[in-house]
Amino acid sequence: MNADSLVDCRSANLFRIVEFIHRENAAAAHRVAKTIYENIGLLSSFPYRGRQGRVEGTRELPVPSLPFIVVYRVILEAVEVAGIIHGAQRWPPQG
Repeated sequence: MNADSLVDCRSANLFRIVEFIHRENAAAAHRVAKTIYENIGLLSSFPYRGRQGRVEGTRELPVPSLPFIVVYRVILEAVEVAGIIHGAQRWPPQG
């Protein structure tokens, strides 16, 4: 698996997280974005690095030192990021 096999379907989700943090602290927003992107980037080399997800067919990668979890799927030779959730967020959503 290489960097081209990483598909981020939820970049708008990350943008909203960073935008929210940026309102209070631009430097912190930059650090959060960088840390999340770096951890997502590792998935191209280590797609099974995260734990089995709470939703069937997904995996979850807790982001070290941050309260965020990257939810993703491994599909053939690609990693698809399904979302980024806050650790305190109810997941999966209950209907």
